[in-house]
Amino acid sequence: PLPTRSRLDYAYLHLYFPLGGCPMDQTQLHAFQGLMAIAPFFILTIAVLVIIPYWMIWKKAGFSPWLSLLMLIPLINFIMLYVLAFSQWRVVPASQSVTNFTYQNPPSPPQF
Repeated sequence: PLPTRSRLDYAYLHLYFPLGGCPMDQTQLHAFQGLMAIAPFFILTIAVLVIIPYWMIWKKAGFSPWLSLLMLIPLINFIMLYVLAFSQWRVVPASQSVTNFTYQNPPSPPQF
């Protein structure tokens, strides 16, 4: 007689034959389920590590920093990287901002 399977077993039916191989045993299935339980934390960590630098770059370039969220979408991230690289940044370069600066000597200390 064939063993009866629960609904949960049928939910993981695609895991029983990974890449057309032999079925996963219970140990492998439990290891995979444990990995899937912590996978969202790894994905969230990677997303934060990607968003933070792009947030600062978009903000320094004079654009909305919310555009950094688009860097998580495949293919859109390459398009936005080219937009960022070849667009006119709305900031004053440092060489232009210091040309009008004249250095003044500090006041001399009081004489006693």
